[in-house]
Amino acid sequence: MDTVLKDLNPVLQLLMVMAIFSLLPFMFVCMTSFLRYSIVFGFLKQALGAQQIPPAIVLVGLSVILTFYTMGPVFQQMYEVGSKPYQQSGNIVLALNEGSKPLKEFMLKQTREKDLAFFVQLARKEVPASVEDLTIWEVAPAYILSELKTAFEISFIIFVPFIVLDLVVANVLLALGMFMLSPTIISLPFKLLIFIAVDGWSLIVNGLVGSFN
Repeated sequence: MDTVLKDLNPVLQLLMVMAIFSLLPFMFVCMTSFLRYSIVFGFLKQALGAQQIPPAIVLVGLSVILTFYTMGPVFQQMYEVGSKPYQQSGNIVLALNEGSKPLKEFMLKQTREKDLAFFVQLARKEVPASVEDLTIWEVAPAYILSELKTAFEISFIIFVPFIVLDLVVANVLLALGMFMLSPTIISLPFKLLIFIAVDGWSLIVNGLVGSFN
């Protein structure tokens, strides 16, 4: 594989690099810790019942910043590993192939074996001898599937206390005969009070950052 990449026409190398750069937004969203952050923050906003607050751009920005904190060592390692073959051979595609290995290792640590086995069976007829033989495009869909499950599990744990509070408020209003008053309007201040009291943002951010292996 390395020989093929090394002997590849420079024009084709440039075209492949341009194609990979066009996929960078997809790779950042789906192949980094950004996926987990964005899903959990989205569910948190729904659980609070605040439709427009905080603004979506704020949660996306927070997710991006936390992603750079989480992925910083991985990005640094990708640069160091990828720059060496480029300086030695000048082959851009080979440098990208080597530089993607730290990202693949990061994704493998977060990926469930069942999900990985499923996509490997779809892509190959024979089981690879080791994880080093797996390509990043075989690991990526398994990582996305595992991250979706993990993010939904975390979101469920966050959602439950707010649902309980909504049920309590709804039952109180029902007992008082206040049928026309929306329970979500009454429960929102209590949700905010409890969330502030437990320092919810710091608690959730610390838990999310610490959830990565």
